Amino acid sequence: MASYTCRWCRSQLDLQDQVTCPMCGAPVDVRAEVTRSGWSELPAIPDMARIQCGRSVCQIEGTFVPVADFNLAPGDGVYFAHHVLLWREDSVSMSTMSLRGALKRVFAGMPVVMAQAHGPGHVAFSHDSPGEVVALPLRPGMAVDVREHLFMVATLPVAYDWFQTGVWFQTADGDERETHYPLGMYMDRFSAPREPGLLLLYAAGNAFVRDLGPGETLLVKPTALLYKDAGVQMQLHFERPAGTWRAWRTWGERYVWLRLHGPGRVAVHSAYGRFEDPGSNLVRSSPATSWSWQGPGWSW
Repeated sequence: MASYTCRWCRSQLDLQDQVTCPMCGAPVDVRAEVTRSGWSELPAIPDMARIQCGRSVCQIEGTFVPVADFNLAPGDGVYFAHHVLLWREDSVSMSTMSLRGALKRVFAGMPVVMAQAHGPGHVAFSHDSPGEVVALPLRPGMAVDVREHLFMVATLPVAYDWFQTGVWFQTADGDERETHYPLGMYMDRFSAPREPGLLLLYAAGNAFVRDLGPGETLLVKPTALLYKDAGVQMQLHFERPAGTWRAWRTWGERYVWLRLHGPGRVAVHSAYGRFEDPGSNLVRSSPATSWSWQGPGWSW
């Protein structure tokens, strides 16, 4: 057997005639292509790749709209967003997993109840849209934050929580004020407190990952964020072209970014949804920085 460290999930493996990583499904020994800006494309999980999760196995089937097909061992289980369930065998039992803060979740458009599936038997999931399945094996002590509506499935040892992003700005149109959340009002947090587990996410288009060093910062479109390590901090950033005749606070010359602070991993996906700035005057925001394209501006 040869020893191998997966470039993508960093698992230490003993390989024996394997072409994909049994922990995350990535092709084994693929040449790492890193752009000069430091981004690495997450390799798409090959059709029919198998991922080991405890005594159970997840097989990724298809490439255009991939399906995650779990063969659950007796006593093993997964939880998932209800809309991704594709099919299941009769031997797989179902239950619900209630979540805290039900009223807040309703107002934020988040699921109030997640479903659980318990082995033995097969159960399959799909996001019902083109993209990639991103597999994140979580070792004990690891935690990642995921933008809302991108979660698919997690094994039961993975703990789930959610928190307020604290990223917002407020605009005024006459006497009316409106609060906007470019990243969403809430984010999901997944962790492995005691046992290793598997987390599956949906990425629209292609997924890219980058390691930020201590003190390193990065600007991304808020809706392009896929996940980040829990230790990566974030805040708003506003930009405008200098010398324009309209006030920089208005939509015509205002660009809204998410500033991320290392250290830690950051992942984005390329087919992100557009965030619509309403075009009204900016009056308040969460902590943010600003910049004029012809020189530094001011910050809150």
